[in-house]
Amino acid sequence: MELTFAWTAVVLMVITSAGLLFVRDWRWNIILLAIQYLGMFVLTLQHWPIGMASVKVVAGWMSAAILGMTLSGLSEDASAGESLGPRGRLFHLFAAATVVLIIAVVTPAVDTVMADAGFPVTNGGLLLIGMGLLHLGITARILQVAIGLMTVLSGFEILYSAVEGSVLVAALLAVINLGLALVGAYLLIAANAQNTESL
Repeated sequence: MELTFAWTAVVLMVITSAGLLFVRDWRWNIILLAIQYLGMFVLTLQHWPIGMASVKVVAGWMSAAILGMTLSGLSEDASAGESLGPRGRLFHLFAAATVVLIIAVVTPAVDTVMADAGFPVTNGGLLLIGMGLLHLGITARILQVAIGLMTVLSGFEILYSAVEGSVLVAALLAVINLGLALVGAYLLIAANAQNTESL
């Protein structure tokens, strides 16, 4: 039963991380990010007790809320995303499929190195790291960069949960997650202020 939940979480993370590449509306980006943290919670629950795993989902949802509240306070012009043409969507689909294929190939080898953390945990962690790096490589928008960094960190946290159960490190990673969201919110506000002054 736990394995079924874990693979469901991996499928959920494939959908949300790929969705973050295609969706340009910031509201949907925040919703997909929150769902992605729910999948991360399920995978960290494979190795951590529910109290420690819930810290991850709460910190993730707080980070998503910080970004969402910041964007809701900005003007529509500042928070609107650029449109993605048909060629852009095709490229993003091809790039996401390539990442998923590479992760599927390397998961068995990495799982062996990770002292048999479990295929779903290894696959989910590597998937988020790969999709987050892809996200960082194809955009320069502040919100997308912040989400890409948070996605990479989420993947690392999933892999880290399989090898270490330190409460202090879990808290430190949660603080780093919140810090990324706060820096992203600050940069969004600063960019909006600069655009307003230039008008």
